[in-house]
Amino acid sequence: MGRELHDGLPQISFCAGQPRYDCGMTAVAEPKPTPGVRKGGKRLLRSLVLLAVGAFVAAGWWFGPWRANGPAVTFEVMAPGPVTLVLAVSGKVAPRDQVQIRSAVSATLLEVLAVEGLVVQPGDVLARLDPSQQEAIVRQAASALGQGQVLQQQAELAYLRNQELGNLVPRSRLEDSRLALDGAAQDVARLTALLDQATIQLGRFTLRAPIAGTITVRSVDPGQLVDPATALFTLADMTELLIETDVDEAYATRIAVGQEAAVRLVGGRGILEGTVIFVSPRVDPATGGLAVKLGLADPLRAPIGLTVTANIVVGRETALTVPRTALQGDAVFLLVGNRAVLRPVMVTDWPAARLIVTEGLAPGDRVITDSTGLSDGLAVDAGEP
Repeated sequence: MGRELHDGLPQISFCAGQPRYDCGMTAVAEPKPTPGVRKGGKRLLRSLVLLAVGAFVAAGWWFGPWRANGPAVTFEVMAPGPVTLVLAVSGKVAPRDQVQIRSAVSATLLEVLAVEGLVVQPGDVLARLDPSQQEAIVRQAASALGQGQVLQQQAELAYLRNQELGNLVPRSRLEDSRLALDGAAQDVARLTALLDQATIQLGRFTLRAPIAGTITVRSVDPGQLVDPATALFTLADMTELLIETDVDEAYATRIAVGQEAAVRLVGGRGILEGTVIFVSPRVDPATGGLAVKLGLADPLRAPIGLTVTANIVVGRETALTVPRTALQGDAVFLLVGNRAVLRPVMVTDWPAARLIVTEGLAPGDRVITDSTGLSDGLAVDAGEP
């Protein structure tokens, strides 16, 4: 039996010609450790492998088809609530009573006594026109009247004389004198009327205030030739101011006397309480506007023509509402899972940021608040409502 050692590894020996392991003592060498491999190195390698596997799994989840890799959106959960229908309009401050003063005659303006801002009373003189021509007409009418009165006196004396003579004069002569007297009296009445007419016309050459108020506009100067088509002054009663506005005919049937309004003056900070006090019975065919006037609860001190904005409350109800930005045509996008799903709806068209939904939505539906850039079925990243 022989035994050999080669490179520290056990070798096969032969006993009695048959191969077998060493029949006696066999030397087995210890295996040598692999250079550079230790327990600490194995632990580091295991950690790196686990980290790589985790990164692979995270990347698969992030970039996988099941993740909504779309635009970020916000949504509202539909729930019925109180809704106030408000119509926003703009208008102007205006007096309740206002008149434009024009001349009733054509003449040259001699004197202007009223200026803008002057407070006047009824009958106060505002301006004087050149009356020279009309004064001549008055004198002529007065002269004609005087001559007629003389003729009337002569006719009256003749009639009385004929009456005194009695049967000494023919009856026909007495009758003629009576008719002459009647004619003279009628002529005097006619001339008196002409004088009165000329005098009245002369009075029109002096312009007077018809009402108490403030001169808001003076549009003429002395020396100017005016006629009945020329507006000389605008006179307004400033003791009570109101708001004048126009409402588009599309909302004309929703406006009524007595509705509440919140009014804000341009440059003002406070809100004034108002009420609709007048609604025109007709729509202006040229502008398509309906004239509306708002009265104020408290007296207003402001310049005429100042711009104001007003919110007129035309109704209150309980309903579902959506932002106008949520609409895409006649539909909105619902958030279903992580996708935008188009849903047809019907809304009440109203000039406001939010619209009342009449059909298509139910409480609990999640409506995306901005439809910009969305399409039906698009994956989205939903935010908080």
